[in-house]
Amino acid sequence: MTLNKKLFKINELQILILGFLSIIFIGAVLLSLPISSQKHIHTNFLDSVFMATSATCVTGLSIVDTGNYWTYFGKSVILTLIQVGGLGFMSFSTLLALLSGRRITLRERLLIQQSLNSFNIQGLIKMSKYILIFTFLVEAVGTGILSIHFIPEFGIYRGLFYSIFHSVSAFCNAGIELVPYHNNADIVLTISALIITGSLGFYVWNEIYGLRRVKDIKKVSLHSKVCITMTIILLVSGTILFFMFEFKNPDTMGKMNLGHKLLYSFFASTSSRTAGFGSISLQDMTRSSKSLIVILMFIGGAPGSTAGGIKITTTAIIVMTVISVIRGRQNTEIYKKTIKKDLVYKSIVILIIDILLVLVSFMILGVIESRESSETIFFECVSAFGTVGLSSGFTAGLSTAGKIIIIVDMFFGRLGGLTIILSMTNRKIPNSIKYPDDRMLIG
Repeated sequence: MTLNKKLFKINELQILILGFLSIIFIGAVLLSLPISSQKHIHTNFLDSVFMATSATCVTGLSIVDTGNYWTYFGKSVILTLIQVGGLGFMSFSTLLALLSGRRITLRERLLIQQSLNSFNIQGLIKMSKYILIFTFLVEAVGTGILSIHFIPEFGIYRGLFYSIFHSVSAFCNAGIELVPYHNNADIVLTISALIITGSLGFYVWNEIYGLRRVKDIKKVSLHSKVCITMTIILLVSGTILFFMFEFKNPDTMGKMNLGHKLLYSFFASTSSRTAGFGSISLQDMTRSSKSLIVILMFIGGAPGSTAGGIKITTTAIIVMTVISVIRGRQNTEIYKKTIKKDLVYKSIVILIIDILLVLVSFMILGVIESRESSETIFFECVSAFGTVGLSSGFTAGLSTAGKIIIIVDMFFGRLGGLTIILSMTNRKIPNSIKYPDDRMLIG
């Protein structure tokens, strides 16, 4: 009896998904061991899966207090999951292959292309080397700056570990923290710089690194221009809006001086879009600020970065498409460049799929967690799907079914709803048949 080989043939997207699932499972097993908890007891396996998913998907949502519940072994497992999840497991597979001297196959190159969201497979190995070197270098610099503050307070070993953990967590946009640090402006600014660096994407930094003269700026790709422009727009507008919304709020920034108000407004704008580090009390924020956070979380960072969300390039294409339609133009134009129709369609599909996924999880959680307000549940769903990790205190009280829904949200948010859906479909090469044009009334 012969088996149909097609039943066992999986594509690159499926391998990518299985790789993330394997990492989460291994992390969950390690976190469930008594050596991982301060009480030296077995941690509930679902709670371990939740934490492993949150770390691997660089989300930051946690059912327990990360700083006090886990031992250094458990925290090291979480740190490793954040690093692997932030860069993608294929980057580390490439590192192991390079260290062992093994040749990278064509299929592995295709996997790296999917993992890095790259344009093509040319130069991927060089790109992977650059990503690893760049990541460890930035994290090392972040660790050095943070250790100046953490080591005098916590001692050499503990302070160094905290410095490494927060540097990796910030660069990978995970938002998991072990100790409070929000009263230290130097740490807040360092964390902000790491978050922004990680959220811009490796492709953008590779182009920036390649600039040798000021005149070379004109040669920067449209992708990098859009990522940098959108990042600046969102950071500045977010800072201004948070400043306005919380300026007189006595429970958040109302009693601060002007300098601290600007600092925490900037940090809220930086962290809300991708990382999820807390700065001011989320529960005490105004509704306008919470609504702004939801929008920023849903947008996210750049493609090929450690951030989640629908991505800033997707947002830019959709916004410019709307503007082009209003202006009566047939094509979407950005920086005097025409965006291909397939990218416009894909952006719209990503937006629709991600909205539907958030709404479905919101409706299911609304039934399961009926004791919570709709506002709180919706915020949690967007936070999980955007892999941001900000929470209004709802996570710790999730039921078993509620934890599973949030786990699914985090996983879909990290890999992308469209990516997972495409991995489950049998895509065929489109034929050359074109049906007759017709019209419909819309709007």
